[in-house]
Amino acid sequence: MKSAKIVVCAFLLSFSIISCGKYAKIEKSKDDNYKLTKADEYFAKKKYRLAQQLYEGLFPAFKGSEKFEDLYYKYAYTFYNQGLYRDAENMFKGYLEVFPNSARAEEMDYMRAYSFYKQSPKLELEQVNTIKAMNMMQTFINTHPGSARNKEATEIIDLSRHKLEQKEFRSAQLYYNLEKFRAAAIAFDALLNKYPESVNGEDYKLMVIKSYYRFAKMSIIDKQIERFEKVITEYQDFLDRYPESTKLKEAEEYVTLSNNKIKEIQNEQTASSAKR
Repeated sequence: MKSAKIVVCAFLLSFSIISCGKYAKIEKSKDDNYKLTKADEYFAKKKYRLAQQLYEGLFPAFKGSEKFEDLYYKYAYTFYNQGLYRDAENMFKGYLEVFPNSARAEEMDYMRAYSFYKQSPKLELEQVNTIKAMNMMQTFINTHPGSARNKEATEIIDLSRHKLEQKEFRSAQLYYNLEKFRAAAIAFDALLNKYPESVNGEDYKLMVIKSYYRFAKMSIIDKQIERFEKVITEYQDFLDRYPESTKLKEAEEYVTLSNNKIKEIQNEQTASSAKR
């Protein structure tokens, strides 16, 4: 078994040496058309790094020729296909600047926006590229109203928007978990107002109510009536927005608790005044 592994490793090593030797001969060739043909072959075989190196060296030779556009097009894709999306975005942008009237301009415009989407990071990180992807996809739709790619562009906008919503939800929930209830209430309210069409709208509004209730309970006695009344006001808004909600019963419980606390405080205040 061990000897078989050695044979396989030796074969792969020798194959790699031969391949490197072939590439070196191509790179040293003085025939630019031959090198371009070989670069295209590497590209077709998905050996993008080798194709990229050859294309790059051929820019001066073919710039201004009829072959340059196709060379530039494939060169841009060598970056994209290697997952080098920042470089790919720059190349797609450069292509549009050099060939603004190309039949491929729409494709390049879309791919530039898509490259930003591919750079969209994890939720925990800043979403600059997610926002850029959304804006650029919307610009693409506006610029190419009849494009077959507009359906995909719209889907990407929706996915990006959902991602931003999820990030903001996590921030609001974190405030709640840290018992920063006033900040949580404000954050959930902002989330609902920013994404009014969200399928989670009822949950966000319920969290506003819960947060204000927790905030009121933690407040000094002189502030509690005012803050429990805020809970009731938020419930009325919940009722106006979602009159058929299955979460109304839970929301009503916080209204009942708030009313009971208000009555309790008022009774204590009345009793205290009577003793004076």
